[in-house]
Amino acid sequence: QVQLRDSGGGSVQAGGSLMLSCTKSRATSGTYCMGWFRQRPGKEREAVAIVDSDDVITYADFVQGRFTISQDNTNKKVMYLQMDTLKPEDTAMYYCALARFSGCGSTWSTSRRFGFWGQGTQVTVSS
Repeated sequence: QVQLRDSGGGSVQAGGSLMLSCTKSRATSGTYCMGWFRQRPGKEREAVAIVDSDDVITYADFVQGRFTISQDNTNKKVMYLQMDTLKPEDTAMYYCALARFSGCGSTWSTSRRFGFWGQGTQVTVSS
């Protein structure tokens, strides 16, 4: 079993920045897809960005160049989401997620394909 621990959320004003981190309890071998999802108040969970074991990256359209996903390539145990130019509509609970033994592919934004989840970290952006 792999456990994910996400952190780095907080409260910022519009235009500010935050960096989220997601740490795996252990390194995992083989192909994987790892990413960030968020759930805004009253909305369904949505994909934000993903990175796979080959460092292929995909962003949701609403990111519009404001966020950067990356992973620690030393052992690939840590994934980051640098969020800049935050907007009030980015306010949400952010979750990291991991799908093992598969790449991200065309279904990268489908939350049910991810078997491992962090507990979530709250991001609040005030206007």
